[in-house]
Amino acid sequence: MIGKLTGIVSDKNPPQVIIDCGGVGYEVQVPMSTFYNLPADGHKVTLLTQFVVREDAQILYGFATSAEREAFRELVKISGVGPRTALSVLSGMDVGDLAQAITLQESGRLMKVPGIGKKTAERLLLELKGRLGADIGAPMGAVGDAQSDILQALLALGYSDKEAAVSLKALPKDVGVSEGIKLALKALAK
Repeated sequence: MIGKLTGIVSDKNPPQVIIDCGGVGYEVQVPMSTFYNLPADGHKVTLLTQFVVREDAQILYGFATSAEREAFRELVKISGVGPRTALSVLSGMDVGDLAQAITLQESGRLMKVPGIGKKTAERLLLELKGRLGADIGAPMGAVGDAQSDILQALLALGYSDKEAAVSLKALPKDVGVSEGIKLALKALAK
């Protein structure tokens, strides 16, 4: 129904923002990744939206990118995952990290998101496999076995998901596991 809003940021109160579009203020729920990238009050913004109608409410959700909106749409299709949970997932990790976790079937990364337990994480991995994997917003595209092993090693050494993903981007595509770990550690040490 409402696919996009372009207007002036009127008020910000996480996770809600009010967008003034020609004198009409739309309350929009946004993930924290979008919220942090919003301009200051009084500045123009464009958000892609998803309109959700429930028995007791009509809620507009907004996203900075089409990848975020597509991930939200895929998440709410899952039984037991509503818009609030989907928003929480997208607030806890960006779309690339989510796609990578699904591709690598890493329930532990999903369980770090507040409100996501082991059963929900496993259901997300199962139902999103193939629908929201490396094809949507993954930082590395298709993740090879060697890169998967390098990523697991970096995570085991205590590096964050983002640090590990950034170091993997800098590696040559055909690098071996041991050489890749050495190169990634050198890059992270800088």
